[in-house]
Amino acid sequence: MPTATILLNPTETHHSLTIAPPASGVALQGRIRVPGDKSISHRALMLGSIAQGETEIQGLLLGEDPRSTAECFQAMGATISALNTDRVTVQGIGLGNLQEPVDVLNTGNSGTTTRLMLGLLASQPDRFFTVTGDASIRSRPMKRVIQPLQQMGAQIWHRAGGLAPIAVRGQRLQPIHYHSPIASAQVKSCILLAGLLTEGQTTVTEPSLSRDHSERMLRAFGAEITVDPETHSATVTGGATLRGQTVIVPGDISSAAFWLVAGAIVPGSDLVIENVGVNPTRTGILEALAAMGAEITLENQRDAAGEPVADLHVRHSALQACTIAGDLVPRLIDEIPILAVAATVAAGTTVIKDAAELRVKESDRLAVMATQLTQMGAKVTELPDGLEITGGTPLTGTAVDSFTDHRIAMSLAIAALMAQGTTTIQRAEAAAISYPDFVGTLQEICRS
Repeated sequence: MPTATILLNPTETHHSLTIAPPASGVALQGRIRVPGDKSISHRALMLGSIAQGETEIQGLLLGEDPRSTAECFQAMGATISALNTDRVTVQGIGLGNLQEPVDVLNTGNSGTTTRLMLGLLASQPDRFFTVTGDASIRSRPMKRVIQPLQQMGAQIWHRAGGLAPIAVRGQRLQPIHYHSPIASAQVKSCILLAGLLTEGQTTVTEPSLSRDHSERMLRAFGAEITVDPETHSATVTGGATLRGQTVIVPGDISSAAFWLVAGAIVPGSDLVIENVGVNPTRTGILEALAAMGAEITLENQRDAAGEPVADLHVRHSALQACTIAGDLVPRLIDEIPILAVAATVAAGTTVIKDAAELRVKESDRLAVMATQLTQMGAKVTELPDGLEITGGTPLTGTAVDSFTDHRIAMSLAIAALMAQGTTTIQRAEAAAISYPDFVGTLQEICRS
């Protein structure tokens, strides 16, 4: 079968990605692995830095976001080996011993680094920190973590609207029971991390279940933490000693999602994505694709350092429209851009609701996916909190833009495989934020 043309075109400022499938189409074949889970990578670096002793991290994501986390904690006294292999060691400095950095902490493009780290900084008594990031971070809402931290007694200064740069003077905080208005693992994790140095019990209750990587890893490092799944609550008791661990990072299901959708929608495809984390708080993408009729099986299911792992086998199948809403959304919020691509080929009209959170990610993902897929010929209506997509209209290759959002860049690349003609994705280098070798993997499986 003829192969697709897939070319990354570097320039001095930005890279473009050109994808031109042959007129006869191209099937995706093979066994691949995706980078380590980004959420787990961040948390392993952070907890390793504040634990006593050495933490060894196997399978760390070598993307730009974890590098930002490592650089911030190195600036506060942790010793972290070079991030040039996916096996990294961290010499922790112990809970409460973060040093006051001599310069501003720069979190780059990482919202996870920014929000989680604020919980630790706010609880370090008598130390001063300033945090900033790139243009995206400086426009993203931080009040959602600043307000509960202030309820705990934190001293935090920020730009109008709760925007970075943010200044923090660490304090001895008071425990609270915070009822979060949104289901957000970042909000929950920030408060739980602040509770590590806070005397008493700090509790977060959410309206629905968000990913629970922090709770699992905190427990593994020695924190005293309890979870009530019925009330969607997590409680940490301050004062525990954290000790270094061996952390095995599974493949990121958010990265696997691009290949799951590609394998489902590209005729003739048969892919196995090995060693993917299938934590039940993250498998909304599997449930949504199953509802659409995708043929996906979990093989070689096992447990790795407290996280469930499996190989995901996907074959091409005819998809049907579905509705994605409610409690499912927090468990697939990062995968909605690629699910929008799946919806363009599904029979019927797919409705995505309750996803207003996507407007404050690296880009306004609802607006960007609506405009870019429409430019490719898809029938997309933008809703206040989601998208309505009528499938079945052939896509046409054209010039589109990632808006420097890694998930947009990769979603548009998968859409390009189903388009007639050539698609050029501007600012495609954004994919490296979470998937440095995305283009190489795409080239590999399209050659079969």
